[in-house]
Amino acid sequence: MVGNRVYGLAAVLLGAVVLAWHDFSAVWQPVPDALPQRALFAYAAGAILVAAGIALVARRWERPAALAVAALSLVFAAGWVGRIAGQPAQFAMWLGLAEQMAVVLGGLAVVASSKPRAGPVAHTLRVAFGLCLLAFGTAHLLYVKETAEMVPAWLPLGQRFWALATGVADLAGGIALLAGPFALLAARLATAMFIGFGVLVWLPRLLAAPSEQMNWFGNAINLTIAAGAWVVADLIARAPPPAWWRRGR
Repeated sequence: MVGNRVYGLAAVLLGAVVLAWHDFSAVWQPVPDALPQRALFAYAAGAILVAAGIALVARRWERPAALAVAALSLVFAAGWVGRIAGQPAQFAMWLGLAEQMAVVLGGLAVVASSKPRAGPVAHTLRVAFGLCLLAFGTAHLLYVKETAEMVPAWLPLGQRFWALATGVADLAGGIALLAGPFALLAARLATAMFIGFGVLVWLPRLLAAPSEQMNWFGNAINLTIAAGAWVVADLIARAPPPAWWRRGR
């Protein structure tokens, strides 16, 4: 499926950025600075991401490759869990966890897509990704000022409008994924929105300041989340609706 290859490309980009900077992202990958041999671990993580991504693009060893990407993202998610334990009231910590879990869910969706009957797994991943979207939307609404500052000033209706609108869209998408009947449409639209973030927000920032680490990682992380939404959508499209859903139609 196309989504699997996009997921692979995203992994290659993220791994290449880690290798180029020979470090993790302080914003998205909370690896302790005091970790022994931190640079060595960064090189190893970057190499695994690139190798796994190439395998996914080439459609070779897709299951172990997707599991490798998901496992690394789960490690980063564990870092956010540690930060949440220390600052549970800071929603930014929950946002970081949701971003990494979206990538984990994408990897699991790639694995599930290789199975002939992936219905129960697909619905579990659908619900989990819906929770991620709820976290994204809540963050947009809680941090309207910060979100609005990232919106291009030339867009009509103003930066604040788009910060609020995308937050509401994330919340609506999350609710749709939890509810079920409009899950596929919601997942497709969420994918398109994340791609839009890349085109309108992250790519221009990278072109304007290519020497800044955050811009490279921002593009890579955004693409991995978009790819995660893409493969979850592909899996939903292949999975038959649950019995309760069919009865309600």
